Amino acid sequence: MSKKSSFIQPLLKFWQTLTAFMVVGVLVASSGVNKFIPINLLGIQPAIAQRISPGDIWQQVYKQLPDFPKENQYISRETGQVAENSTLASRLIRYHLYTKGRAPSYRLDWKLTLADYLDANEIMYDHSYPGNDILRQNPLEGDRAAIAKLNRQQRNALVQVLANLFTPNPPNTQTPNPDKTTNPNTSTPQPPQQGGAELLR
Repeated sequence: MSKKSSFIQPLLKFWQTLTAFMVVGVLVASSGVNKFIPINLLGIQPAIAQRISPGDIWQQVYKQLPDFPKENQYISRETGQVAENSTLASRLIRYHLYTKGRAPSYRLDWKLTLADYLDANEIMYDHSYPGNDILRQNPLEGDRAAIAKLNRQQRNALVQVLANLFTPNPPNTQTPNPDKTTNPNTSTPQPPQQGGAELLR
């Protein structure tokens, strides 16, 4: 057997094996097995994502936080009228979800978005800010000024409301039943807390 044929034989065997693996892979992939579908980068399951409507969420923000600034005095390029539905809450949500691609159900992500507005995190660009394409005046500076006027308590309330609205049924939250009273004889003993003496001061 020549050197050439002794080199070609293993190479042909390798290609046959590789082809067989590729055929099996195609068959498995086309058989409808879902476990190879990658997880959504935003952490939103498809069924949940379909229920989320940012257009509805911003209205809920104002129902729960009626004092949150609307900043909806800007003029529409298309109609020449005041675009009342282009509010600070709607732009903030669009910026968070679509411009930055952040998860809507985590408080930390909303805090990062507010930090952007406060010039303490990532740079916000005029050309990509929501409303720049449909309003005569870019609302970015006005929105940043409105967020800067909020105190820490107001910002925390906004973060909590937004996170709650995008996760209407948190998995680990149990609603206490006021009708059931706890029997002190059957309650499970709690481990002692460290620093208990500090709590008494």
